[in-house]
Amino acid sequence: MTKTYMAKTGEVEAKWWLVDANDKIVGRLASEIAVLLMGKHRPTYTPHVDTGDYVVVINAEKVVFTGNKWDKKRYTWYTGYTGQRSESARDRMEKHPEKILTEAVRRMLPKNKLATKMLSKLKVYVGNDHPHQAQNPEPRELGVK
Repeated sequence: MTKTYMAKTGEVEAKWWLVDANDKIVGRLASEIAVLLMGKHRPTYTPHVDTGDYVVVINAEKVVFTGNKWDKKRYTWYTGYTGQRSESARDRMEKHPEKILTEAVRRMLPKNKLATKMLSKLKVYVGNDHPHQAQNPEPRELGVK
């Protein structure tokens, strides 16, 4: 009789990946990053244990939306006052370019407490520099058609 393998907390060693977001489509890139953060790329994936890897994204300001989403896509949030605040994707890119990719990945993760841990393993940076050279992240090509 074969038994299903279930990973335990701390049993799986996390790897570090380096992803260049230069000229990558936001949705395609975010879905593949979410898979790495959840650990679904491993044969030892367990839904209730964080088996994912760390992902460092550079050049977040160079991501691309298809069509005319730069003007039509709206980001909305509630401030506590009456009504909602909103801004277009172009406005958000000017103020906080790393938030576009972070929010896209956050919405693709499961909606539970484990997702907060997974999202904390995502490091998004504007430009080529990042402070994680000591972890020796391996380059990985994501978001390719």
